[in-house]
Amino acid sequence: MVRAVFFTGLLTLVGTGLIAYILVQQVTTGLYQERMDQVEAEATIGLAQAISEFASMSPTTDTTELEEQVADVESSLEGSAALPRGTLLLPLEETGNPQIMPRSTGGVIEAVISDQLRSEVLASGPEVQHRQPVAIEDPETGETVPGVAFGTSVPLSVPQSWGLFYVYDFSSVQDNVNFVFRVFLTAAGAIVVMNMLIAAWVSRSVVRPVSQAAEVSERIADGQLDQRLAVVGEDEIARLGVSFNRMASTLQEQITQLANLSKMQQRFVSDVSHELRTPLTTVSMASSMLYESREEFDPVSQRSTELLHHQVERFQALLADLLEMSRFDAGAAELALSDVDLWALCEDVATAAVPLAEAAGAELYMVVQDSGDGFIAEVDRRRIDRILRNLVNNAIEHSEGRPVDVVLKSSPSSVAIAVRDYGVGMTTEEVSHVFDRFWRADPARARTTGGSGLGLSIATEDTRLHQGTLDAWGEKGKGSCFRLVLPRRQDQSFHSSPLGLPPSYGDHQRMQVSADPETITGEITHDRVNEQSLYQKEQEG
Repeated sequence: MVRAVFFTGLLTLVGTGLIAYILVQQVTTGLYQERMDQVEAEATIGLAQAISEFASMSPTTDTTELEEQVADVESSLEGSAALPRGTLLLPLEETGNPQIMPRSTGGVIEAVISDQLRSEVLASGPEVQHRQPVAIEDPETGETVPGVAFGTSVPLSVPQSWGLFYVYDFSSVQDNVNFVFRVFLTAAGAIVVMNMLIAAWVSRSVVRPVSQAAEVSERIADGQLDQRLAVVGEDEIARLGVSFNRMASTLQEQITQLANLSKMQQRFVSDVSHELRTPLTTVSMASSMLYESREEFDPVSQRSTELLHHQVERFQALLADLLEMSRFDAGAAELALSDVDLWALCEDVATAAVPLAEAAGAELYMVVQDSGDGFIAEVDRRRIDRILRNLVNNAIEHSEGRPVDVVLKSSPSSVAIAVRDYGVGMTTEEVSHVFDRFWRADPARARTTGGSGLGLSIATEDTRLHQGTLDAWGEKGKGSCFRLVLPRRQDQSFHSSPLGLPPSYGDHQRMQVSADPETITGEITHDRVNEQSLYQKEQEG
C-alpha cells in the first residue's frame, strides 16, 4: 500500500507539474503579449505626438527658453499618457557639454537605455521607432523587474542629436504571473495530497482483503484447512471472498478424501505386506529345500523347481520393497548416520556387481576425479549402499554389453557419484518418469535380473532423507547417467554438484574393476591406501 501511495503521489506530482508549467507559460505569454500590444500602441502615438510638438517649438539659442519649451512639451506628453511610464530625453552622441541637460520622469535612470538602443535610434533618424526589453530596478525594494523601452530621435534646435525614450514597467504583469504560478502550485499540491489520500483509501480497500486472502492461503497451505475469509458487503471483493471460501471448502473436502484414501492405501499395502511375510517365508523354505534337491528330480520337475525358487526370490524382494515404501509413506524412515568413506563403498558395490557385468558382457570401471577433499561423508551406509547397488545393477542391465562407469568427485561441501552407461539410453519423457513407482520404459522387454519397479523410487526417498539430490540424464542410443549428490554433513547444505550431468572425464582416468578388489587396473590419483584404512577402522568400529 505504501508503494502504491508513493507512486501515485509521484506520478501525480509529475503530471500536475507538467500541466502547471504549460498553463503558466501560456498565461505568461498571453499577459505579456496583451500588455505589449497596449504599450506599443500608446508608445507609437506618444512618440509621434512628441516629434510633432518638438518640431513645432520656436527656434531659439537661449538655453533657458529652450529648457522651458522642452519642459512644456514633456508636461503635455505626460498628461496624454494612459499607462504609467517613464520618460527620458537623452543625447544620442557625445559632443562635449550639451546645450540642455538630459531630462527624466517617472523615476527611470539613464542607465536603463543601452548603448545599442541609442545607436539604433541615432542611425535611423526621426519618425522611426525602436524598442528593446530592459530591466528596471525598483528604488523601494531594490528588485529588478522587466520592462520595455521605446525610442526615437526628436528634432531640437541644438547641435547634438537627441532621442526621446518611453520606458514601461511590466511589474504589474509579473505580479499577475507570480500570482497565477502560486495558484497553480497550490492547486498542484492539493491535487497531489488528494490523489495520495484516494490511493491510500483504494489501496486499503483492495489490498487489505488481498493480504487477508494471502494470509489465509498460507495457513491453508500449512495444513489449517478450516481457515476462511471474512466476507463483508456485496461488492467485487466480497464476491471474491465468497469464491475463495467455496474453493477452500472444495479443496478441504478433496484433500481430506485423498488423505483418507492414501491412509487406506498405505494401511492396505502395509497389512498385505505383513500378512504375506509368514506364508511367503514358509513357501521360501519349501522352495529352497526343493531347489537344493533339484538334482534328484526329472528334467521337467528340476526346471520347475528352479523357476519356483527364482520367482519366490523376486517375490521376497518385491515384498521387502513394498514394506520399505510403506515406511516412507508413513514417515517412519530414519537415518543411522555415521562417517562413511564413499570411495570404499563404491568399490565394494562395483566389486559385487562384477559377476552381473560379466554375465551381461559389460566391463565395469571406476573413475575418480582428482580431489584433495576426500570422500568421507555423514550418511546412512545401508541406504547409500542400496542406492548405489540399484544404480549400478540397472546400468549393467541396460548397457547392452557396453562399458559402465562409476564416477566420483568431491567438493568441500558435497560428494557426487555418477553411474554412466552407454546402452539403450532414454528419451526426455522417459527421464521425467524414471523415478515413478512401478514405471518401466519398455514393459514388454525381457529382464535379465529380478526387479520390483520400486528401486529408483526407494533410491529417491533415501536421497531425500539425506538432503541430497538424485538426477537422471539419457539420450537414445548414447546411454544414460544417474548422479547422486550428498552433503558431507547433514547440518550443512551444498549449492552445486561437483560433477556435471553427464560427467566429462578422460579415458586415462578409468580403472577396470574385477572380482578381486586388489586387481583393479589403471592409474589412480586417489590415496586408496589411506581411504582403505579409514574404511577398515569404520568396519571395526
